[in-house]
Amino acid sequence: MKTISIARNLLLAVMIGPLGSTLLPSSAGLAFAQAASVAGLPDFADLAEKTGPAVVNIRTTERVKPGQGGAPSTEDEEMQEFFRRFFGVPMPRQPDRTPRNGRKPTPQQEEDVPRGVGSGFIISADGFVLTNAHVVDGADDVYVTLTDKREFKAKIIGVDKRTDVAVVRIEGSNLPRLTIGDPNRLRVGEWVIAIGSPFGLDNTVTAGIISAKARDTGDYLPLIQTDVAVNPGNSGGPLINMRGEVIGINSQIYSRSGGYMGISFAVPIDEAMRVAEQLRLTGRVTRGRIGVQIGEVTKDVAESLGMPRAQGALIQRVEPGGPAEKGGLEAGDIITKFNGTQIEKSSDLPRVVGATKPGTRSTLTVWRKGASKEVTLSIAELEPEKVAKKEERKTKPEQVANALGLVVSDLSDAQKKELKIDGGALVDAAEGPAARAGLRGGDVILRLNNSDVKDAKQFNALVSKLEAKKTAVVLVRRGEASQFVPIRPNGQ
Repeated sequence: MKTISIARNLLLAVMIGPLGSTLLPSSAGLAFAQAASVAGLPDFADLAEKTGPAVVNIRTTERVKPGQGGAPSTEDEEMQEFFRRFFGVPMPRQPDRTPRNGRKPTPQQEEDVPRGVGSGFIISADGFVLTNAHVVDGADDVYVTLTDKREFKAKIIGVDKRTDVAVVRIEGSNLPRLTIGDPNRLRVGEWVIAIGSPFGLDNTVTAGIISAKARDTGDYLPLIQTDVAVNPGNSGGPLINMRGEVIGINSQIYSRSGGYMGISFAVPIDEAMRVAEQLRLTGRVTRGRIGVQIGEVTKDVAESLGMPRAQGALIQRVEPGGPAEKGGLEAGDIITKFNGTQIEKSSDLPRVVGATKPGTRSTLTVWRKGASKEVTLSIAELEPEKVAKKEERKTKPEQVANALGLVVSDLSDAQKKELKIDGGALVDAAEGPAARAGLRGGDVILRLNNSDVKDAKQFNALVSKLEAKKTAVVLVRRGEASQFVPIRPNGQ
């Protein structure tokens, strides 16, 4: 995420205030205050005072070998200067990794390096904290700081990437906690506030309204859309209604610049609590699956097939040997109900199936050849997300980063089997261009430009043949998802 554009925009906003003619005359200001009073605009002061103590700052660290990270960029330095001048606080930065005695560390040494800052909130008096999965996933140590400045080293109880929900725990008692609300009672247009640590600024309160209640931006849950200002560091913090109840976890923003652009998304708290309960009990989330690939049902398709209206999930492919095939489902069937629940759009199906316990006998209503038909099948378990295990990395001390800033090694046969891939190179460390592009240890490189990557040696050979100042594109596997990532060489 590029932060310099945010810094410059904020700087411009700070400078325009005193110099521009935006301040209202006293009479106009009085009229505005009176109008606000008549309109009944909300006062968030009591709400923030009541709920703020249960919101925490979360910082994470990662143990790395010396030399695995790059020097601070010019953008980082300008952001540091912005925060120093206007807020009197520093941004988290990479520490100087040269020991005070001036000696170079041995290859075997590891040190804790700041990894990120996020937010969270306490949901039980005995120390359970809810946050986003992306805030703590991959961290070696997690530290939770309360508003009274007490700091605790937290234990990660469980992480669920599919819903971006995580639970950590701190050792404490009689801790302040938030009351859980009901997202189903939300109304578009009602006021809400967010509390978190944007850019590391603890317990920052922002306000806005509910823009939409069920945006289809995730496979397993609909998100709450708001216009509350949410920025890097707000992730994991609570979205709170005017009754002081948490109704969501601030998780995502829509942005073309990396900063807030008026649209933010939160995980509904009822969905998050269902996930959190499983994480607290077992450390993982179990989901159901039926083994189909699905698509949307368009109006034209519905009319052509004689359906009363366009609804349901169109089966495009049935997995061989899966529950759907065993139950008699076919490609071309349209699932309109699951255990009596209407399937209005294709994204509804993964959610209701995922929420069903594996082994359950379920009844599906399908539209086939102009008529409805009921099919019964047994729900299977969705495979957990798979990543290359950190403890399996075998980085040799003498390895150095290639021209893209990557230190890579071969995947073991077990890792390839687990990830269901034939080749690739495992990222042990990322620095310079690769680190700026967002790559990190544990990622798997599958392709460089148009060439498939077979192993680490072949990947490094391909990198050595790249044009020095030309952007390269790598296909990166992280978890169950793959995406192309452009890596721009130094100087671009």
